[in-house]
Amino acid sequence: MLAAGTVAGMNVPPELRYSSDHEWIRRDGDSTTVSIGITEYAQDSLGDVVFVEIPDAGTAVAAGDSFSEVESTKSVSDIYAPVSGTIAAVNDQLEDRPELLNSDPYGEGWICTIEMSSPDEFGALLDADAYRALTEGDE
Repeated sequence: MLAAGTVAGMNVPPELRYSSDHEWIRRDGDSTTVSIGITEYAQDSLGDVVFVEIPDAGTAVAAGDSFSEVESTKSVSDIYAPVSGTIAAVNDQLEDRPELLNSDPYGEGWICTIEMSSPDEFGALLDADAYRALTEGDE
C-alpha cells in the first residue's frame, strides 16, 4: 500500500491540482494567478532533463495548448497549459539549470505562472486522489 500523497513512492501533494498531461497547478487562496510545473511522475518518466523551452511572459494561452517543451535524455515532450490565461512570470533559472525539473519539480522547478482568464477551469482539474488513480493505471 502506498503512503498517502504518493504514486509508487512518488510525491503527489494534496494541495495541488493536476492535469491529465501530468502538469501540476498551485493556487494560493482565491488568487487568479497559478503556478505551473510538471509532476514528479512526469519528470521520472522523462529521465534527466537537459533543456526547457521557457515560454514568453505576456503570451496568451488556452487550456490544452502547448506552451513549452522539455527535452530529456529520453525524449522531447510538450508542456500543455492546464488553464487559459496569460503567462505572467517565467522561471528563468531553468535556462541554466533545467535539472531543477528533476531535483525539485514542486519547488524550484516551477515553469511559469498564469493569470487565469477563466478561473472556473481550475476547479475542473484533477485533485490528488484522481491524479493518483490516473497514474496508477500507467504502472
